[in-house]
Formats: sequence, structure tokens, C-alpha cells
Amino acid sequence: MISRRDMLKMLAALGVGSTALSSYAVAESFRERVTHYRLSPPRWPKDLNLKLAVLADLHICEPWMSIDRVRALVEQTNSLQPDAVLLLGDYVVGRTLGSISTSVAAERWATVLVDIKAPLGVHAVLGNHDWWADSEVQQQRSGLPRAGRALRSAGIPVYENAVVRLQKDGRPFWLAGLGDQLSFQTNDDDDEMAKSNLFGCIGTDDLPRTLAQVSDEAPVILMAHEPDIFPKVPDRVSLTISGHTHGGQVRIFGYAPVVPSRFGNRYVYGHKIERDRHLIVSGGLGCSSLPVRLGSPPEIVMIELGDGGEG
Repeated sequence: MISRRDMLKMLAALGVGSTALSSYAVAESFRERVTHYRLSPPRWPKDLNLKLAVLADLHICEPWMSIDRVRALVEQTNSLQPDAVLLLGDYVVGRTLGSISTSVAAERWATVLVDIKAPLGVHAVLGNHDWWADSEVQQQRSGLPRAGRALRSAGIPVYENAVVRLQKDGRPFWLAGLGDQLSFQTNDDDDEMAKSNLFGCIGTDDLPRTLAQVSDEAPVILMAHEPDIFPKVPDRVSLTISGHTHGGQVRIFGYAPVVPSRFGNRYVYGHKIERDRHLIVSGGLGCSSLPVRLGSPPEIVMIELGDGGEG
């Protein structure tokens, strides 16, 4: 996946030399695993069996989330034979490190992601870095970022406060995609919406408008890049699926010192149940800047809903 020379360049960029812990932290960021969840949450029919593969926070860049590595992840996802694949945003890297890492054009990685195969399709939302990386969209405060345009051009639907009604074995369900909660960066100290947000950002998310498009009693799955929306998600939604946190990226004995959420470690990772509502937060696959993970390895998430779940 990655050469010894590139690994040494990364360690040098981090200023950590060749210490065992630092080497392990870099190496762990390349050890993908598949994490399985089986559940049958309230408002999900037990006889509606559905397999979802979730890919979150790819942060594609050379060399540590290269096109070749993305291609390998696509092949691995296909081998899992999911019914549908959910892409949860942050396809672009947060920032590059001079000559150590370089970004990858959206058109290149989108043509690789289109090779994901699933009977019920591939469905995407955008993440905050996808919005922040497009300076023109940031300036205009409108439009779809390059990442979203590339995905749509490749034939992958991108949901911005939109829903789609799907069927598995003749049984319907809804898939809803929420707009990002941190879309637009702002320096306006008087903006009340921005002040209420952890990063001083304005979101494009509209949960009431999204769910208002659900026109029957079929169960609903919600894709939301950031898990912070979860306290506002109504009982009508059977399952919310998020990414964004990277599982803390560095997690020691289950605790992450830094989490990009106003709720801290509350939604940092895993399967959460609150007031009989269910949330799964993926640890993601990439790193937003430095290629370091400790106690939070990259993962493809497989979710099985229906009979045999934990309830």
C-alpha cells in the first residue's frame, strides 16, 4: 500500500523520528478493518433484512490515502456484498504538508468510487472539509462544492437535505441525507447561528425539511456527516449513521482527548442508544491532516438490520 520511503517521509514530517510509538501510530492509520454491527432498532421491521456498507472520511491525498488505496477499499467493499453503500463525506484532505503530501483532483477519485457495486446503489452526503476546500463556494455562500459535483458527474447521487425511497425484497424504506452542519466558515462575530456552532460555521442542514419529504410509514435511515445532530433526530428515524469524528483519531483506553464535536466523547465512536433512538458513528478511514491514528484504526463499517439483531 505504501512504500518504506513514504513512511519515513511521514515520520520526518511529524518530527517524531523513528520512535516505536510514533511508528505504530502511523502504521495503524493503514490497517483497515471491517467493523460489524447487527441490530434491530425500534421502528425497523424485523423481517426487513438489510446490509449496509459505510465508508466515511476518506480524506484522499497522496501518499497516505492514494488512488491505489482507495481502489483497494472499493474492491474490499464490493467483496462484502452489501445491499447498499453509504458514503458519509470528507472525501478531500483537510490540509496537505508541503512536499510531503498532495491533494488529489476530485474527478480522479470520483471515477474510482463509481466502481463500488451494490444492488440498491451507492449514496453520498458531503462533509465539512468538502465544503471548506472550495473557496469559490465559500465566498458565494451557495452552490455545490467540487467534491459534490464530481460525485454527481460520476453518477453517484449526493443528498443535500433530500430523501429517496428504496425497496429490499419488496419492502420499502427511506434513505435520507442531511446537508452538512459545518458548511460555511465565517468570521462574523455577530452571526448567532455561527456562534452556536463549535467551529463558528454555518450549516446547510435542514432536518425538518428533509424528513418532511418522507411521505409514508416506511422506516427511515438518516445519513448525517456529523453526529451532533443526533439529539434533534425524532423517533421517526430508525437509525442515524455518521462519521466526522475519526473515532477521536487518537483514543487512549477508549477516551479521545480531542473530538471535533460540541458533545466531546458522547458521540465519538460506535453504537449509541439514547431514548430508544439508535446512532452508529464510524471511525472513518483517512486522516484530515497528519497520518496518525492510535487506538482508533481505520474501518469499513458493515451494518446488518433486521432479524437476528440486538434490538
